[in-house]
Amino acid sequence: MLQQPNSNWDDVKKEVPEWFRDAKFGLFFHWGPYSVPSFENEWYSRNMYAKGSSQNKHHVETYGPLNKFGYKDFFPMFKGEKFDPEEWAELVVRSGAKYAGPVTEHADNFSMWNSKVNPINCVNYGMCQGLPR
Repeated sequence: MLQQPNSNWDDVKKEVPEWFRDAKFGLFFHWGPYSVPSFENEWYSRNMYAKGSSQNKHHVETYGPLNKFGYKDFFPMFKGEKFDPEEWAELVVRSGAKYAGPVTEHADNFSMWNSKVNPINCVNYGMCQGLPR
């Protein structure tokens, strides 16, 4: 039997930590399969299918017709071979940000963790393959 969601927000309400309230500036990194084409922005996965858009034109010119090379074809190419976590951390410090973190799933439905509910994730495809499950 399915449990009904808790409708009492007071049960899940948490006090905002003081450090976060005072932080003022933080960074979130957008990084996923859309980084493979690295064209314009992280909405590539959607815009590449919008006929006539700049990302659609770029995609067709660079990778061929969408019915032959779609967004899913970037998954195995997403290897992160140039990923340098120390460089990213240094960038955060230099920027003056008080916190930073990854966007763990963007609108492309690609989870950047070993999701138990979404098989489209970096452990099954791309850069996280071979990591412990």
